[in-house]
Amino acid sequence: MKKADIGMIGLAVMGENLVMNMASKGFSVAAYDIDQSRVKDFSLGRAKGKSIIPCVDLESFINSIQKPRKIMMMIRAGKPVDSVIDQLIPLLDQGDIIIDGGNSHYPDTIRRAAYVESKGLYFVGSGVSGGEEGALNGPSLMPGGSKEAWKHIKPIFEKIAADVNGLPCATWIGSSGSGHFVKMVHNGIEYGDIQLIAEIYHFMKDVLLLSHDEMSEIFKAWNKTELDSYLIDITGDILAFKDKDGKPLVTKILDSAGQKGTGKWTAITSLEENVALSLITEAVYARIMSAKKEERMLASTYFPKEEVQFKGSKQDMVDTLKQALYAAKIVSYAQGFDLMMVAGKAYHWELDFSEIARIWKGGCIIRSAFLGNIQEAYLKDPSLVNLMLDPFFKAELIKLIPAWRNVLATAVMHGIPMPALSSALNYFDTYRSKTLPANLTQAQRDYFGAHTYERIDEPRGAFFHTDWTGHGGDTSSTTYNT
Repeated sequence: MKKADIGMIGLAVMGENLVMNMASKGFSVAAYDIDQSRVKDFSLGRAKGKSIIPCVDLESFINSIQKPRKIMMMIRAGKPVDSVIDQLIPLLDQGDIIIDGGNSHYPDTIRRAAYVESKGLYFVGSGVSGGEEGALNGPSLMPGGSKEAWKHIKPIFEKIAADVNGLPCATWIGSSGSGHFVKMVHNGIEYGDIQLIAEIYHFMKDVLLLSHDEMSEIFKAWNKTELDSYLIDITGDILAFKDKDGKPLVTKILDSAGQKGTGKWTAITSLEENVALSLITEAVYARIMSAKKEERMLASTYFPKEEVQFKGSKQDMVDTLKQALYAAKIVSYAQGFDLMMVAGKAYHWELDFSEIARIWKGGCIIRSAFLGNIQEAYLKDPSLVNLMLDPFFKAELIKLIPAWRNVLATAVMHGIPMPALSSALNYFDTYRSKTLPANLTQAQRDYFGAHTYERIDEPRGAFFHTDWTGHGGDTSSTTYNT
């Protein structure tokens, strides 16, 4: 029997659909899962008659794959990944490749890569985005790790990835940890996009009092503009979807959002790397706040909303909302790419931001026409320090500022929370401020803790301490930045 081109461990939704994708592209695939009922059901169902080899144990699975073996795991992040790696290593030969396609935390991937490589094997941590549909029909793939492995997995990854303008949405990201890091930031941006859309929906529903059918048509129309994206597209579909009683299904869904951790990891990493990722962090906090359903219900009885009637043209405000959403999206991506730039330098990953934007244009959850502008921006200037400074995006933001402020001012008057949209504007206003009140912050720190400060009339790097009360000393605290 001909041996498989690649093996897949984990036959849940993503793993099973990736196997089907690979088989449909002409590759033979060995398939294994610790839950043998999944293997059996798969072999008797979707895999039947396909170039798929169901395996009942790891040893037969390993022996059914041609060398150098390429083994991809689509399993739960954390200890299960370490466990499977430990089981695989004694069964593999030097030069074989282990690929972790789950949502692993990038520090774990860095650690695992060093461990696996110490055994004479190659390790790849690959971001896989696109959900169930993407896995089956073409995801966006972000592999990074042992560079020698890329030439072996490249033909498979490029063939199964989404295709945009004849180019596969798969590229080599960099050394160990980089693939999962870029996927983590992708998911953080996804959190931001989802929250921004939710806030616009809230405004439309509770300020403009639009019906769900009306909102659906608006999002469908927006999807033919610069806001063209997967998330805008599915929002139009969701708002139009009716339950059995003919009412919008979305109104029957509990307003308590879940999360799996990648957004939180992105926010934590931004703090560790000293990058202001305010919009994405607010999106994470918004999900945390949404989960406090019972507390919010109680608080609503203590603090009822003021009755404020919207005055003005609803159509004009819909156009204004569109502009505000576009402006905030620019900031969201600017923050995400800023984090990748800073971390890329810290870990020596040499990330190609134009390529990252390109492979996000298809297959993944945040795919959009908008990413083409980002790709072009970094193609023209690979060292661009912030996306907002690109000539195209700078011109766009200047046009959008009045609408952005209008939406937030109206939201405040109506008591509509817009944490992501407002944090984006605060970030923008802070970033473009020639001076900030941090001089007072430094004075306070020096007053109570002798933490020192720099002066505008002295060279940067020279630090001073003042005896503010007249009865302090000349000794200052150590000057450092975390």
